[in-house]
Amino acid sequence: MRTVLFLCTGNYYRSRYAEACFNHAATRRGLAWRAFSRGLAVHLAPAPGLSPHASRRLRVRRIPRRHTAANPAPATAADLRRAARIVVLKESEHRPLLARLHPGWEDRVEYWEIDDLDRAPPEATLAAIEARVAALLAELAARPRRRARTGPPGPASARSAGEIPGPR
Repeated sequence: MRTVLFLCTGNYYRSRYAEACFNHAATRRGLAWRAFSRGLAVHLAPAPGLSPHASRRLRVRRIPRRHTAANPAPATAADLRRAARIVVLKESEHRPLLARLHPGWEDRVEYWEIDDLDRAPPEATLAAIEARVAALLAELAARPRRRARTGPPGPASARSAGEIPGPR
């Protein structure tokens, strides 16, 4: 199983929502990928648990909470090393933190431009995360599946990545 790490500031809102959306959709598609999320400054999270905005949107989208961790967690060097892909939610906000806390990693990650609550309403932010996660899943689904080294490589998966489930 390969992993995607979603990073943001407090691991309370954006990264946790991305993790839940990714894991829900990857599981439904049978992809050999899972996500986890961490924060670069979890002490700034307003409370334990999950943002009420993200929690509400998960309920609307019928994405079970089990697809994200129970509480915020800080990013460690081991987390960065174990991830096959690292997505940082906002470059201008997180690059300096990443460079200070984990020097050298700031140029080895993918940056998305997902605004926090101070710059965008939750509906816009969470919809942007859903769109980016859907695109990432489509990209990963289009890659050939890994095979055992003893046999020849197989064809690329024809499975469609689809969309994040909508409200019903």
